[in-house]
Amino acid sequence: MIYLDNAATTYPKPKSVYQSVMKAMTEYGANPGRGSHAMAIEGARVIYETRELMAQLFNLDDPMRVIFTFNATDSLNQAIKGVLNPGDHVITTSMEHNSVLRPVKELEKYGVENTIVQCAPDGRVKVEDIEAAVKSNTRLVVTTHVSNLTGTIMPVEEIGKMCRGKNILYLIDAAQSAGVLDIDMKKHNIDLIAVPGHKGLLGPQGTGALLINCETEIKHLREGGTGSESSSMMQPDFYPDKLEAGTHNLPGIAGLNAGLKYILNKGTKSIYSHENNLLDIFINEMRKNHKIKIYGPEDINGRCGVVPVNIEDIDSSEVAYRLDTEYGIAVRPGLHCAPLAHKTIGTEKKGAVRFGVGPFNKKSDIMAAVKALDEISGI
Repeated sequence: MIYLDNAATTYPKPKSVYQSVMKAMTEYGANPGRGSHAMAIEGARVIYETRELMAQLFNLDDPMRVIFTFNATDSLNQAIKGVLNPGDHVITTSMEHNSVLRPVKELEKYGVENTIVQCAPDGRVKVEDIEAAVKSNTRLVVTTHVSNLTGTIMPVEEIGKMCRGKNILYLIDAAQSAGVLDIDMKKHNIDLIAVPGHKGLLGPQGTGALLINCETEIKHLREGGTGSESSSMMQPDFYPDKLEAGTHNLPGIAGLNAGLKYILNKGTKSIYSHENNLLDIFINEMRKNHKIKIYGPEDINGRCGVVPVNIEDIDSSEVAYRLDTEYGIAVRPGLHCAPLAHKTIGTEKKGAVRFGVGPFNKKSDIMAAVKALDEISGI
């Protein structure tokens, strides 16, 4: 199998990730923070070390403001619903995943206004268009860092600077960029980052985090046991316990710990360079086929990790099915949980075939995909 669906989840993971999950399950699989015995203490140590690694990667001063979640969707819901109140206004873009759009639209029921800024056909957004949408009650701007459909890299540093100047919170969905692009919360004026553990951070599914770089009150969405202040029936009011009710996914976090160590050792610049070189080869080869339509930025430096394509009148699902069954190539067709993004690039009726490269793909994978597309298109 040639795996080119890394935008959905990375595969394979580093061997150390699998080993760390197994070690947590077999050697210290107790309930972290819920006991004073050696296994519980080791579990708690691994969890705290993972907070430190996450804070180091994104330049966050306080590891206790790394909140573990189930995935980026969970993190985005916590951030959006935890920050916004009736009467507030939130700005987002037409290139967002449903993990942003659905919580934002849900809050309309509770008196939260929203503005969805239209992006260009290649997925780019203008900072001045976001700024023009600001109102007196604007409390939050939330944008993807990299589009899960086109791979378009958004100008987060410029957006963050604009938001900081207007005292507006800035939340980024880093589902496609965390572990690949350099993200500096302080330098880029980012207040909140939502990340999945299972994509660029190379951890297991069922892991994610919300990183908090602001003093704004964030409401908790659930209550329960935390291992702290157990004599009180009220949820603790300090991080991370305030937002982390219930038992942690210790094996998942242990695997994420190993993924983060791999990235910090390898360096995001090296990972990005490798993936970008593969994308460049892929796009240049596909441009030779007049039957293939490529979406997203023309400049390779304007995208990260992802290329969506279509072959003339062939349905995207049929192309993906043939790639899988005839060539052993895994990709994702359809609408990619981003209906407005597809409308923005003009593929809302047909969808697109998305190729997502990862750190362990090779040039041979890319050339095999090119050959398969040429044959499917009849070239």
